[in-house]
Amino acid sequence: MSTLVTGIGELVTNDDTVGPGLGVLPDAALVVEDGVVAWVGPASVAPDADRRVDVGGRAVVPGFVDSHAHLVFAGDRAAEFEARMTGARYDGGGIASTVAATRAASDAQLRARLAALVAEMRAQGTTTVEVKSGYGLTVADEVRSLRLAAEVTPEATFLGAHVVPPGADRAEYLALATGPMLAACAPYARWVDVFCEPASPHAFDGEEARAVLTAGRAAGLELRVHANQLSAGPGVQLAVELGAASADHCTHLTAADVDALAGGTTVATLLPGVEFSTRSPYPDARRLLAAGVTVALATDCNPGSCFTSSMAFCLALAVREMAMTPAEALWSATAGGAAALRRTDVGHLAVGARADLAVVDAPSWLHLAYRPGVPLVRTLDL
Repeated sequence: MSTLVTGIGELVTNDDTVGPGLGVLPDAALVVEDGVVAWVGPASVAPDADRRVDVGGRAVVPGFVDSHAHLVFAGDRAAEFEARMTGARYDGGGIASTVAATRAASDAQLRARLAALVAEMRAQGTTTVEVKSGYGLTVADEVRSLRLAAEVTPEATFLGAHVVPPGADRAEYLALATGPMLAACAPYARWVDVFCEPASPHAFDGEEARAVLTAGRAAGLELRVHANQLSAGPGVQLAVELGAASADHCTHLTAADVDALAGGTTVATLLPGVEFSTRSPYPDARRLLAAGVTVALATDCNPGSCFTSSMAFCLALAVREMAMTPAEALWSATAGGAAALRRTDVGHLAVGARADLAVVDAPSWLHLAYRPGVPLVRTLDL
């Protein structure tokens, strides 16, 4: 069945054949067939279709692509958030409390929390989400986390190297995460990730991160890196050297880090909700963009350092706190996220793309940043 979506006040296509930047079409329409965009153009010349959906002059944008999220967990860390708001520093140590709660939860409890968060994201315009493990840190619990993640997304990420579990021998745990744990988890995952952060005693240094990533690649997984969140370090340059799809956080960058990103294929995924929730300095998005680096925005939805599921909120933060233009922020939250996942079928609304539409309850996409905190955007299920 074909569906004509019409009455679109502004259509953001992210298609450079339509126009520069966001490729915005006013007074637009599109036709969807079998879940794929089949036609895009002015509403006045739209073809017939089996059914018609009129969005009443609202803006339509590509569904948000959230390329960094931690959604398989149990428990709550509101007290940790309160402590940070009174001056406590974030160093990743609180992850251990989520690990304990996640291990103690049943499959049904974890599945219910995961489903609720994915539904919450869809209700706010997110149509593609990456989901990491990393709160199990035993073979059985990491496998369980990835099995559940794979039920809701093809973008499941093995993050056994999130932190060294409390009481574990560091070398023994690294051998487990790059050996038996990886072997058991790889069938459920597309990606491998590592928290590379020498400034944290809980995370992994450059050589440890290299071991995780090279083992993951040998197991058939593609690479992502938590890099340079708490301080400058080897994470970003390691990600670029190994051809990782994305280096995530990128909060503390040297000139060499920026040059490496500009000269490679690794996307810099910025997570401004983390800086908001930890009272940390924001990444220098303008420096990255000026260097020609591809930038993505994502939520990093997790119970500790950033418990938001709203891509629109992160977009508004990027505009207000990181000096991105509204157009740059929307592109990064859609096409940028798709690049960070190496996906060509999402993040845009050109012919042949997946028909992942998000409707903004306003005449222009500019309202996403113009009206922060207002639930203006929703997915359009066809």
